[in-house]
Amino acid sequence: MSGFKNFILRGNLVDLAVAVIIGTAFAAVVTAFTQMLLSAIAKVLGGSQPNFDDYAPGKVEVGPFLTALVAFLILAAVVYFFVVTPYVAAKERFFPSPEPGTPEDVKLLQEIRDLLASQAEGPPRT
Repeated sequence: MSGFKNFILRGNLVDLAVAVIIGTAFAAVVTAFTQMLLSAIAKVLGGSQPNFDDYAPGKVEVGPFLTALVAFLILAAVVYFFVVTPYVAAKERFFPSPEPGTPEDVKLLQEIRDLLASQAEGPPRT
């Protein structure tokens, strides 16, 4: 029973559950925004939302695939331009990347290595 309790109370399990819940809610927001964008495109073009479901050249039904592809591309554009790009900009602003070069801990380890090497090269011991 204690193993089960440890499993349930493990931090990464709770983090994963929170991520799934937030991801599900976020997916609903992005889907609604995509539908709104598709409706705006339909109004601009003077018709209904883009729907290729009935398109079947040579009696091969490729329409549903084309509809799903267009919806995916719009969804991917929404996520990239309205989520990823602002997130990367905010992350770089508030948590800037370290300057290129050797980190301080690596420099310290190199100094220790060089000091040990110089001590080993010292006068021979008798």
